[in-house]
Amino acid sequence: MNTVRFTRIEDSTKEEIEFVIAREEAFIHDLPDRILAAMESLKVSFDGFPITRYEHSLQAATRAYRNGESQEIVVAALLHDIGDILAPRNHGEMAAAVLKPYVSEQTYWIVKHHSLFQSYYYAHHLGGDRFAREKYRDHPYYQKAVEFCDRYDQNCFDPNYQSMPIEFFEPMVKQLLSKPVCF
Repeated sequence: MNTVRFTRIEDSTKEEIEFVIAREEAFIHDLPDRILAAMESLKVSFDGFPITRYEHSLQAATRAYRNGESQEIVVAALLHDIGDILAPRNHGEMAAAVLKPYVSEQTYWIVKHHSLFQSYYYAHHLGGDRFAREKYRDHPYYQKAVEFCDRYDQNCFDPNYQSMPIEFFEPMVKQLLSKPVCF
């Protein structure tokens, strides 16, 4: 069988469902390679920044790695802006959704909210509230999100920083994204 015959799932057979689920599992297995390929889209230049989002992501991951962070945080730092191309106004939510099955609840929350926490560093220049993150002050992951943005986001726009290449992080991405934790 190359394709199923049903046009409505309610008309499917057990064998057809097993067939498509097996194909889906193979597709899921290749997710790390698709994520790494998607990183290439971050090589576009955002006018005005001294580096691309791709280099920004490499800097974030390199800093996290050099700071002794867990593999989960290193990969989260690498992928935290993966949604910039398709969801620039809610890129943190998109990146978090991709990572959710593979990371802890804490890491998911940090990536999901990093845009708001990052705005602390610039919102006041635009007439915004740099303290908007304070609405989460009592959240158990608040301080970790503050630290993530301080260490692995706001300071990662340095054209002279020596980042590790994407090839260094590929095994980490493949390992992390191969084992769902599904909190």
